[in-house]
Amino acid sequence: MAVFQQAVEACADAADDLRAAHAPDEALVRWLQRFTEFVATKRGLAAALQSGDAAFAALPAYFVARLGGTLAELLDAASAAGTVRADIDAPQLLRAVADLSHGAATPEQSQQLVGLLVDGLRYRATV
Repeated sequence: MAVFQQAVEACADAADDLRAAHAPDEALVRWLQRFTEFVATKRGLAAALQSGDAAFAALPAYFVARLGGTLAELLDAASAAGTVRADIDAPQLLRAVADLSHGAATPEQSQQLVGLLVDGLRYRATV
């Protein structure tokens, strides 16, 4: 459990460096790539989280709160810059990326599918 929490924290904390080094939309894209890698390496975790085991009961809420909050900040900044759509909800986007990643056959396919999703985020942006 602690290893999973450390991985979540590392993924969330990466957003700070990305924001400092990149424009808002690029920081968002790079963080989504990082999150996609995270999900790809934790494929077995999804089954554990849905197993009903009490040891995993708090993890889904922690996962969504920590990573969803990070994604919301990145998404808000990119939306404010006009480079992604303003009508995107961070928890839904987090779930979409996770679903695409879990459904992909390989980590490379995960990145490709999420890349298509990112292209859709830019559709109807105000810039």
